[in-house]
Amino acid sequence: MDFAIPPDIAELQARTRRFIRERIVPLENDPRQGHHGPTDEFRRELNALAAAEGLLAPHVSAEYGGLGLSHFGKAVVFEEAGYSLLGGLAMNIAAPDEGNMHLMEAVGAPEHKERWLRPLAAGLIRSCFCMTEPPPGAGSDPAALSTTARRDGNHWIINGTKWFTTGAEGAGFAIIMAKDEDGNATMFLSDMDAPGIEVVRALDTLDQGFPGGHCVVRFNDLRVPASDILGEPGKGFRYAQVRLAPARLTHCMRWLGAARRAHEVASAYAQTREVFGQKLGHHEGVGFMLADNEVDIRMSRLSIWHTAWVLDQGERGGTESSMSKLFCSEAIWRVVDRCVQVLGGQGITGETVVERIFREVRGFRIYDGPSEVHRWSIAQRIMRNGPNW
Repeated sequence: MDFAIPPDIAELQARTRRFIRERIVPLENDPRQGHHGPTDEFRRELNALAAAEGLLAPHVSAEYGGLGLSHFGKAVVFEEAGYSLLGGLAMNIAAPDEGNMHLMEAVGAPEHKERWLRPLAAGLIRSCFCMTEPPPGAGSDPAALSTTARRDGNHWIINGTKWFTTGAEGAGFAIIMAKDEDGNATMFLSDMDAPGIEVVRALDTLDQGFPGGHCVVRFNDLRVPASDILGEPGKGFRYAQVRLAPARLTHCMRWLGAARRAHEVASAYAQTREVFGQKLGHHEGVGFMLADNEVDIRMSRLSIWHTAWVLDQGERGGTESSMSKLFCSEAIWRVVDRCVQVLGGQGITGETVVERIFREVRGFRIYDGPSEVHRWSIAQRIMRNGPNW
């Protein structure tokens, strides 16, 4: 295996690292951030900074203003962006827009790409992905979809309720998963201001970093032209995997950058804080936590890079991305949790960025499939096919 970073990606890595530290980190305390994320005005200003550096939406193809990064390229660059909780948003590589751009490029019709993907990649609009439903509807099991789509001439009529729809408040358009009369899932595209779409409320959540919050969205006889089906009818579950496998991995990439940031803060504190006659980090209880952080960060990166390589070979990478999501979400959580412990009282205050990272990263073990679902999925594959070495 060759773990060398190609020169063009190494240059982009250095440029991203410099941009995040010099231009974005100083803006982290900007007051235009509320309980449901940064304002769109603030987001647009951040996007303008990234665009000026040639770093806006680097994952999309050059046709839509990006750099056409490979999955490995994204692994390197997204980690650097994740060093700041505003980095992914500034570079327009944050969820859910990043995953929606990937899906639109993969299966969208040319007219859909012009209407929605191009302004999304440019940061002119935001988007949302409407799949998760409140009980008894689909949560981690998309086959349990209760949102319905009924054919009516040249339109489809959609009814149902979604929740944890990230970014719905203020989004320009939505990708909607619904089930037809034959029980097949289809993805539909709709402007969010269309009659029949209601953003009921934003949920109060532990994290606060997603513009538009995590919302309850209701569809009341929403009429969608048949021409605005995303991809082909009945292939919604297949397209969900096209989106979710890489999207799980990009979450890992960004949060790894945040874990590195927390580890740097905790390590610096341990190197300077004097307690019981020596530096804090020389006490084994603290030093071992820092050592475990290094191991978890390194192993997470290797898992991400391997899965990125699998995806770059043209494979679906479902099992690999599931394993990476499971391992990284728990390893990164351990890293940040240890950092809070190393910082002691400061770790639970806003004196450092670690407390904010702690709150933001906790949800990572739940969204895009909780750890238990990924373990269950991996176990089912073992029971079907035996161990896969």
